[in-house]
Amino acid sequence: MRLLLLWLLHAGILVLVAYMVPGIHVHTVWAALGASAVLGLVNLVVRPLLILLTLPAVVLTLGAFTVVINAVGLWLVAALVPGFSVASFWHAVLAAFLITLLSAFGRWLLHVS
Repeated sequence: MRLLLLWLLHAGILVLVAYMVPGIHVHTVWAALGASAVLGLVNLVVRPLLILLTLPAVVLTLGAFTVVINAVGLWLVAALVPGFSVASFWHAVLAAFLITLLSAFGRWLLHVS
């Protein structure tokens, strides 16, 4: 049940971010659900590898470089999921930052981790 709730939360966040950032486009609800699922898999598999490979940059920026890593993950999701697109890398950086903030707030609001 918790996994379903988080999946729906993140799909909603992707739709909200698409309204906030002009370079992010979610064409259908199914695209939002698919992008949310693929983003979860990317965060589970690819993100730890990228953090390990860029560990000096992550440490030197006190973790701020993880926003760039999250943007790369978001860009990868846009390449994999039809109906979800990211116009440029800078749009991905802004969207990743907003997704991180909104996700933390949503998890706090719903009391899930």
